[in-house]
Amino acid sequence: MDQILSELHSWCLQQLSLSAIDAADQLDVVSGDASFRRYYRLPLRAGGSVIAVHAPPDKEDNLAFSTVQDLLHRHGARVPKLLAWDEPRGFLLQEDFGDQLLCPLLVNSAAADHYYRQAFRTLLAMQAIPAAAHTLPHYDSARLHTEMALFPQWFVEGLLGYTLNADEKNMLNGMFELLSQRALQQAQGVVHRDFHSRNLMVLADERLGMIDFQDAVQGPITYDLVSLVRDCYISWSPEQVDDWIGIYRQMAMRAGLLGNISEADFLQDVDWMGLQRHIKVLGIFARLHLRDGKSGYLGDLPLVIAYTLSVASQYPEFEEFCAWFDDKLIPIIVKQPWYKDIDL
Repeated sequence: MDQILSELHSWCLQQLSLSAIDAADQLDVVSGDASFRRYYRLPLRAGGSVIAVHAPPDKEDNLAFSTVQDLLHRHGARVPKLLAWDEPRGFLLQEDFGDQLLCPLLVNSAAADHYYRQAFRTLLAMQAIPAAAHTLPHYDSARLHTEMALFPQWFVEGLLGYTLNADEKNMLNGMFELLSQRALQQAQGVVHRDFHSRNLMVLADERLGMIDFQDAVQGPITYDLVSLVRDCYISWSPEQVDDWIGIYRQMAMRAGLLGNISEADFLQDVDWMGLQRHIKVLGIFARLHLRDGKSGYLGDLPLVIAYTLSVASQYPEFEEFCAWFDDKLIPIIVKQPWYKDIDL
């Protein structure tokens, strides 16, 4: 890794046409994320800084990142400018958005309301990008099912050690098909696919900037909304969440992105889309621990479980799933070292 960092540092200087005396003599670690990308800051002697990224090309789709970055930037979204890219080595040079993530600023519901309304405007502008303007992959049935399949593979069997029988697999597949069908029947638009408080940054001008957008697709309009209001890392009261969903619905209808859909139908769209996401996330967080050695996400599982059960329990279509989860999985879950009781 030291050799890679040295090469990355030299490459950054070359791209910026700087000598070694014009910038710091080493890269400062900023963060990693759930992927294999690693981020570093390069302070410049004249002031300011840039972000250097090492995204191994055998593990990360840097072309997708570049393509989505260009699409969003051309349509006015606030995303980091891509300053340079060495495709073979997986080196990228980006604009520095600073360190202020949205998440720690959400100290109460009033602060969240201020920023979430701004986030809705950011989201609507992205969703307004016409389908003819891009070639993003579709969030189709196969992709939705592949994501949900992470739940039985990595969470149920991998993390909890519970072996599913044929009836249980059929029950889950039936549920996954219902969720997939509902998602595909919704209004569609550009989907960031990880739109939440750790991927939104508050910039110096108080605007919100988006990061981690490389997995964007064309898909259900409610996906990013529910990712934000039922964030896997911070929670709000159901009443507050429902209020935000209503606010977004009105904004989206005024923007022409939604037809004249009733509050009840839209809420069900959001709920079922959230179920798809949270079932997937249970699998992803388990996989990050088991496969990638990233165990920090285990502490976020209880909130995602609470979201899953609280929403699923409101719909008779998922009565069998909830009964199975309570009967078979909860007795195992409560014995896990990461478990804590979450009351939504």
